[in-house]
Amino acid sequence: MREQLALLPGYLTAHLQLTLAALAASTAVSVPLGLVATRVRWLEQPILGVAGVIQTVPSLALLAIMVPLLATLSLPSIGLLPAFIGLTLYGVLPVLRNTVTGVAGVDPALKEAARGVGMTDWQQLWRVELPLAMPVIVAGLRISTVWVVGMATLSTPVGATSLGNYIFSGLQTRNYVAVLVGCVAAAGLALVLDGLVRAVESAVATRRRGRLAVALGLAGVLCAYAGGTLALDLSGGRRAAVVIGAKTFTEQYILSALMADVVERDTGLATRLVPSLGSTVAFDALRDGTIDVYVDYTGTIWATIMHRTALPPRRTDVLEEVRRYLRDTDGITLVCALGFENAYALAMRADDARRLGVRRISDLAPLAGRLSIGGDYEFFSRPEWKAIRTTYGLRFASERSMDSSLMYQAVAQGSVDVLSAFSTDGRIAAGGLRVLEDDRGAIPPYDAVILASRGLAAGHPEVIAALRALDGAIDAAHMRQMNFAVDEQGESPAAVARRALEERR
Repeated sequence: MREQLALLPGYLTAHLQLTLAALAASTAVSVPLGLVATRVRWLEQPILGVAGVIQTVPSLALLAIMVPLLATLSLPSIGLLPAFIGLTLYGVLPVLRNTVTGVAGVDPALKEAARGVGMTDWQQLWRVELPLAMPVIVAGLRISTVWVVGMATLSTPVGATSLGNYIFSGLQTRNYVAVLVGCVAAAGLALVLDGLVRAVESAVATRRRGRLAVALGLAGVLCAYAGGTLALDLSGGRRAAVVIGAKTFTEQYILSALMADVVERDTGLATRLVPSLGSTVAFDALRDGTIDVYVDYTGTIWATIMHRTALPPRRTDVLEEVRRYLRDTDGITLVCALGFENAYALAMRADDARRLGVRRISDLAPLAGRLSIGGDYEFFSRPEWKAIRTTYGLRFASERSMDSSLMYQAVAQGSVDVLSAFSTDGRIAAGGLRVLEDDRGAIPPYDAVILASRGLAAGHPEVIAALRALDGAIDAAHMRQMNFAVDEQGESPAAVARRALEERR
């Protein structure tokens, strides 16, 4: 718990910055649009229709869409900007609809009276309609506030720090204390912000100037703090740091913490971790310099980035071709191979495999029609799965995508029969699973490699030199032990990484 609470100020500050910025922008967009819709009646349905369509897009998908869109426009596609735009769009509908509803609901007799005393249309809007519609508009703002606070926790996979860092990493490492801290903090923030909006509204309605001053003062303090810290972050006022990325599973959290320890110990430079990135998001972030370094796998680069299908005869050839491709195409440095391979693999409960006589993937072909397979949320759209399915002629009765932290529980409970596992996952042995032999060589080699951005290699060669000390330093057995220590024994990735570094001294 102490370790999680130490992270709270940073995560909460980032979450508050993102939430308040998105709320301010969505309100600034939706109120004027709502007023336009009440004055130009034929625009009402198109405006509300577009906002409604945006709202139907799943929140995580809306954030993810921002990444390639911004990259196409040559704008920062990872981190604060995609999260800010996604959250702003998501916060528009409640305020927009309530603005239209509130203004339209003003008593026509009052509007007629305003015209009767000579008010212009503009005066009527500001002196009569908006004041009377304000409680409805504020109700929409309160709804938007709660929605945006909740949705901001989903900003982690696009590289924006938030309280979602607790939730995503906690679920992956089965650290439910972290999940609880993240959920409680997000709920608390939503209650505080909603309470402030309600307090301002109530004070205005009852004309209690003292209460209004207190509420506005507290809101002002929060806004000033969020704005000031955000400006400091954006201006580079904080100490420059080496930014280390990590994908969304235990091994990546451990390795990112290990690299951070090495860099800080050997170079004296500060580091900053950006965890829980999607696979292609992490690569794109490295390519555009948003992150400086992360661990990837040669098979992922080969199949997903290079779009290769045929494999060279030797594993070392894949490594060298990946090294050349990254250098020549994107200026990315393959710093070193860590010494182990973490490949996709198909696994079954050992007792089921014995009962069905399955030892190799080819043995599954005649049985697949009555079996189900589970995989992480990327697996069934990856080229590797297409290669496996085509090479072995597999047609399972059902394919179930789920969070990777739940896959082993699903196969243990019999919810799925076959699992897309990772070869260095310590839960394979702990769960009594059998990894099936890839007897036709459909799965490419997956050597874990450290990749560094063009900017890091040019600006901080000492970091590259420090990380090269990890060349061949971790074998598959050691990686499985470290993963097991986090997933099954409840240790933190940072603690496991520190111990691994101490053992090397």
